[in-house]
Amino acid sequence: MKNNILIVDDIHPVFIEMAEAKGYECNYQPKITAAEALEIIGAYAGLVIRSKFRVDRKVIDIAKNLRFVCRAGAGMDNIDEPYAAEKNIQLINAPEGNMDAVGEHAVGLLLALMNNFNVADEQIRSGSWLREANRGYELKGRTVGIIGYGFMGKSFAKKLSGFDVNVIAYDKYKTGFSDKYAREVSMEEIVKHSDVLSLHVPLTAETEGLINEEYLFHFKKPIFFINTSRGKTAQIRPVLNAIKQGKILGAGLDVLEVEKFPALAEQEWFDELKQSGKVILTPHVAGWTFESYRKISEVMGGKLQVYSPKS
Repeated sequence: MKNNILIVDDIHPVFIEMAEAKGYECNYQPKITAAEALEIIGAYAGLVIRSKFRVDRKVIDIAKNLRFVCRAGAGMDNIDEPYAAEKNIQLINAPEGNMDAVGEHAVGLLLALMNNFNVADEQIRSGSWLREANRGYELKGRTVGIIGYGFMGKSFAKKLSGFDVNVIAYDKYKTGFSDKYAREVSMEEIVKHSDVLSLHVPLTAETEGLINEEYLFHFKKPIFFINTSRGKTAQIRPVLNAIKQGKILGAGLDVLEVEKFPALAEQEWFDELKQSGKVILTPHVAGWTFESYRKISEVMGGKLQVYSPKS
């Protein structure tokens, strides 16, 4: 069995260079369809995906020789992780490659919200010069609550370190992670003290719909809300309701419950979302910069090892 890899999405060529230097053969097929991939995947030891290709039980059962899957990015929600583990398939991702991009994007959304950049820009282009209406808020002295303190959460906290803010963080899956950038706290403290709430969690059964009416009800202060993780972690209707109620002062959303058109335009909340002057939207690009495009592939290539064929 050869150490060959099927690549079914667009990645930086540095991954192929690094893989071939380690003795792998790469078949780069970024335009391949899922149906076409299933026809040939049984002959490959490795698979490289981004977000368009789902590695479910059907794919794993067909890929009899598959020994590892590389996810060009951080999230693993398009892979059936338990079944892959059952079949002894190693999963490799690259959160180190886009953590700086995500951290910077989250800071950018937050600063834009707090200073009305999107609204002020639109007003000036429309002929209005409204200084008082666009008075902003300063970050200094505020408490930023982070949910999820992995690579992304820590990157965001690190980027905030020069703003003289108090950063607190909660992570359901780890403890003892306090560092010079953030202090570990309970979820109750996040809800009680936060002026800013930022999500940096994977999409799991536990995090899906985490931000809902009940959760937002318990916040003690109005907050700015940032989501650069996964869209289904935050329900949009409750977020919009909280904006109307003044519980959310502004929301920076790089991800949505439903993404891409035409499906997005069909959602009952979309018109209200796009018309709100208190929401800034970006198209799921927080981790997708010119630099991260290469760094993700470098991280994946660095994690590759020479694997022995399955017995």
